[in-house]
Amino acid sequence: MEIPGKEGALLSLVKVCAILGETAGEAGKAILDVYHRFEPSEVTRKEDHSPLTEADLAADRVIARRLREAFPEIAYFSEETGDLDFAHRQRLAWSWLVDPLDGTREFIRKNGEFTVNIALLQGGNVVAGVVAAPAKDRMYWAWKGGGAWRKGASGPERLSVSSFSRKQSGLRFVASRSHRDPETEAFVTGFREPAFKAMGSSLKILLLASGEADVYPRFAPTMEWDTAAAQIILEEAGGHLLDAETGRPLAYNKPDRRNPYFIAWGGVTDLAR
Repeated sequence: MEIPGKEGALLSLVKVCAILGETAGEAGKAILDVYHRFEPSEVTRKEDHSPLTEADLAADRVIARRLREAFPEIAYFSEETGDLDFAHRQRLAWSWLVDPLDGTREFIRKNGEFTVNIALLQGGNVVAGVVAAPAKDRMYWAWKGGGAWRKGASGPERLSVSSFSRKQSGLRFVASRSHRDPETEAFVTGFREPAFKAMGSSLKILLLASGEADVYPRFAPTMEWDTAAAQIILEEAGGHLLDAETGRPLAYNKPDRRNPYFIAWGGVTDLAR
């Protein structure tokens, strides 16, 4: 698969991921510049009452500039820049889907559990994605058919989920540090002696992709840009991110950018209920 770049160049997904990694790294530096001097009083609120900081906007500017320079033919959408109507979006062959700062609440708390999420869509399918966690100096990436990877001390390390059965005891559950709900608690109680870990942002999905957790149930609102980049990383590592009602993989570029409730699984061997 080749992606249209500048001046008519066609780039492989491997090259695309390299550019996305550089872009996410630069956005991460912009975030950390704000992070180290940030005060909670600097938070503003969007129309939906979710928090917004200078770091969200700074990272978005960096990513938009870099991607528009490298891929001028591909439309750019992010949490901060708004969206085109669906009638226009559904005609696009390619588009970017970006959350420049996923985990703004974790950023405000200064616990380091926030990420930069960049995904490339072909129609409604994610074909490449990069997630950076700048405060933790972590970088993850994947492309369709190319496996899932993270930056290691001596070079790229391939990711693989852990294999498990739904019936075994001690499964490792991960859930949001900022969003807990009765539905999640009810779901977890259906398993034998579950272990539990809280985590912010798309790092929850990456814990599954790296084999450090097994299940992530999400019965609270998310948007497409919250999950797209992490989903392809999880899938290429051997896991699944599925609609909690239909059992199908999450789809993208929908008329409404809201995700359904979902369950993310690592290497479950008995997924069918």
